[in-house]
Amino acid sequence: MKTLSALSLAAVLVAATGPVLAQSEPQSTRDPFYCDERKLGTWFYCNSEEAKRKARERAKQQQQPQPQAVPAVERMAAITKQLDELKALAVLEPTSENVVNYIRFQREQLDRASTFADVWGRAIWQTPELDYTLERPVSTLAKQTWLEDRKSQREGSMAALSERYGLFYFYSSSCSACRTFSPVIRALSDNYGLEVLAVSMDGGPNEAFPNYVVDSGQYQRMGLQGSAVPALVLFDTATKQQIPIGYGVMAADEVMQRIFYLTQIEPGSDY
Repeated sequence: MKTLSALSLAAVLVAATGPVLAQSEPQSTRDPFYCDERKLGTWFYCNSEEAKRKARERAKQQQQPQPQAVPAVERMAAITKQLDELKALAVLEPTSENVVNYIRFQREQLDRASTFADVWGRAIWQTPELDYTLERPVSTLAKQTWLEDRKSQREGSMAALSERYGLFYFYSSSCSACRTFSPVIRALSDNYGLEVLAVSMDGGPNEAFPNYVVDSGQYQRMGLQGSAVPALVLFDTATKQQIPIGYGVMAADEVMQRIFYLTQIEPGSDY
């Protein structure tokens, strides 16, 4: 009887606690037909827990600080510092290991520089507005063509100079450089019809320019400094502007080149 009573009591307890345990388990709202067979996994009643979990992960990732990229300038400085350190160590402590470490790291940087130079060249080839050699060729054939074109332009500009410009040529009769330079200026004047006014700084004559004048302040008024001779100044009759060309002995081509640049080329446009 006692055993039956105990069993009856146990059965009653199990029956009483059974629904409570069942109620403690979470009820799933997932519908196998819609969520698995029909694969409507994006609906809230299919993956609500999964969506919540992913949302929590995204929020957590957004809260975590993102690693900052090291600026390229700092990376370059670090490489230079390391290279200097390895070099100094190899020199001060010239063991095989130290020298090998320096050579290996240096070779890595040389390879990096070679790659940069290679990519630079390829980029220039494919980007004509960045190719300087199109404006100023460096190859023998292209350079010769460019020089011939430039000479033709210079000759044309020199032929038109006489209509607007004149030359002041300052010299001294005791100056040997002036005696060498005077025939050059005479030839330019004759070839291009350029009017030249020879100005003697010491009052002495000039065989190439017998109609010389003696300086009476023209040297300073032309904007020249000191008293160096020979000196050339181009005078613009249209604007009344003085354009110093240079001092000392120059070849005819050099004089023409300077006149061409000073009158036809804007500063910085030919480089």
